[in-house]
Amino acid sequence: MSAGMRNLLTRSLTGLVYVVLLVVCSLNPMSAFAFFALVSAATLWEFSTLMNAFQRAEISRPINSLAGILIASAVWLYSAGAANARAMFALYGFTLLYLLVSELYRKSRNPLRNWSLTFASQIYIALPFALLPTISVTPEGYTWVYILALFIFIWVNDSGAYVAGSLLHNVFPAKLFERISPKKSWVGSIGGAVLTLVAAYVLYRFDKSLSLLQWLGFALVVVVFGTWGDLVESMLKRQLGIKDSGKVLPGHGGMLDRFDSVLLAIPAVIIYFVVIC
Repeated sequence: MSAGMRNLLTRSLTGLVYVVLLVVCSLNPMSAFAFFALVSAATLWEFSTLMNAFQRAEISRPINSLAGILIASAVWLYSAGAANARAMFALYGFTLLYLLVSELYRKSRNPLRNWSLTFASQIYIALPFALLPTISVTPEGYTWVYILALFIFIWVNDSGAYVAGSLLHNVFPAKLFERISPKKSWVGSIGGAVLTLVAAYVLYRFDKSLSLLQWLGFALVVVVFGTWGDLVESMLKRQLGIKDSGKVLPGHGGMLDRFDSVLLAIPAVIIYFVVIC
């Protein structure tokens, strides 16, 4: 078997396991919480590793990752109307205070760099994953369809953009954002958006909790902000001079490579749901 075929097989198997795991975990509120809390912690760990290696930071990876789990726990509990949500928010606040005060004793070379990158990761990574249940969890129950729809739109947009870009880039060579991501084209982005709107129509046929117009708007928000999320992570990697954010997912790179689009799409979708509801 050639190296190309082995890479394709590895990438396909990894992608299949990832999709199955995400779909299965999303169907139940407890498994969804556990999955996304662990994803948040792993992504924070990866981000901290990159900053420590390439930006000469000294971020405490265990504490930074723990903070991601705590804020996810707090928001999931609060969304479900649990009484102990306040205690979890307090624990998260205590962890942030620790990250600040600990720099007094660590004798780091640049505590300001540690603070700025640590809290940037909490905003960029931990907060979006923590906010995810606000579109699906209420004291009345759990609705898995919106979380799954968000990821379906991300996957369809990525696949559609790749196919349209590969087939039509010679006919329509205009680049989307050449300075950051030379391979992305306008025709690919448009093709991905069109296919995602089709996916939104299909979901509307199965779930009428949103009107067709609301489903289409949902899809467009994911397309726009998911694309920006991809570009933001590409900008980060370009500055660091790396191709992949990690190697934890064979054939797919790191956690940031896999979840970059959702980091901007989740807050945007939440704002969209607040506006339309």
